[in-house]
Amino acid sequence: MQDRTDHTDRTQDGTTDARDVVVVTGAGGMGTAVARRLGSGRTLILADASQSQLDRAVQALSAEGYFVRGVTTDVSDRASVEALAETAAAAGRLTAVVHTAGVAAATSSARRIFDVDLLGTVHVIEAFGKVAVRGTSLVCVASMAGHYASLSREDERALATAPAGELLALDAVAAVGDDATSAYILAKRANQVRVEAAALAWNLRGARINTVSPGVVSTAMSKAEADSDPEGHMMKMLEACGAGRTGTAGEIADAVEFLAGPRSLYITGTDLLVDGGQAGWIRWHRQG
Repeated sequence: MQDRTDHTDRTQDGTTDARDVVVVTGAGGMGTAVARRLGSGRTLILADASQSQLDRAVQALSAEGYFVRGVTTDVSDRASVEALAETAAAAGRLTAVVHTAGVAAATSSARRIFDVDLLGTVHVIEAFGKVAVRGTSLVCVASMAGHYASLSREDERALATAPAGELLALDAVAAVGDDATSAYILAKRANQVRVEAAALAWNLRGARINTVSPGVVSTAMSKAEADSDPEGHMMKMLEACGAGRTGTAGEIADAVEFLAGPRSLYITGTDLLVDGGQAGWIRWHRQG
C-alpha cells in the first residue's frame, strides 16, 4: 500500500484540522460518484489497486476542491487493507466506508473473482471492523447477481461465518470450478450474507454495515460485460422488466448516501437492491 497524496490540513497555529473521514475503495465510475457525493467538507481517502486510475481520480477530485488522499490498496491482500484502515483511523473520525472495488466476470478468472470480490470484501469488513467508531457506516457494493444464487442454508452459513483463510476451500466455492459467471454470483451472495452476519459485531461498536446490490449500471465494468454479450441479452432483459435503461452511477451514489447517512440509523445487516426491477422480473415473470 502506498499513500500517494498527503492532504493533511493544518490550522494557522500548526495543529491538525481533523475532519470526518470517508473511505472509498475503487476509483472507477461508481467509486468516484460515491466519493463526490460523500466527500464534501471531509477528508476523503480513495483507494484502488491501479496506480494510474487512482492518480487520475485523485487529481480530478483535488481540482474540484475535495480534500482527497489516494492510497494504493489491493483489497485481495489482507495486510494492504489493514494498512488502509489504520491510515483512515489516524486521519480523523471515521464516518463512512464504501467498498466499491471489484472485478467483473467478463474480464476476470474465477480465482481472481474469489480473491477480489469474495476475500476482498471480507478483508474490508474485518479490517474496518477493528477501527469503526460509534456512527461509522460501512456500505459494501455487492450485486443483483447475488440474488440469483441457489445455495443451501449450510452453504450460506459457511460463506457468512467461515474464517477468511478457509473460504476458498468451502464446498460451494470448489464446486464453481473455472466458471467465472458462477464465481461472480457466488461471491456477491457471499458479500450479502457476510454483511448480515457481521451486523452484530458492528452493532456492538455502535456502527452499521449494509450492502447495496446494483443491477446494470453504466460504468466501464458494465461496458465490458455488454461487449461480451454480442446478442444484447442484457439490454433485452432491461426492456422486458420495464426499466428500459441501465442505471447510473449517481443512482447508486444516492442509495449509498442514504445508507451512510443519518436517515438510516436503524438499518443495518441488510441489502438494498437497486436494479430497476430486474431481479423481480427474473424471479416471477421470465419464461424458461
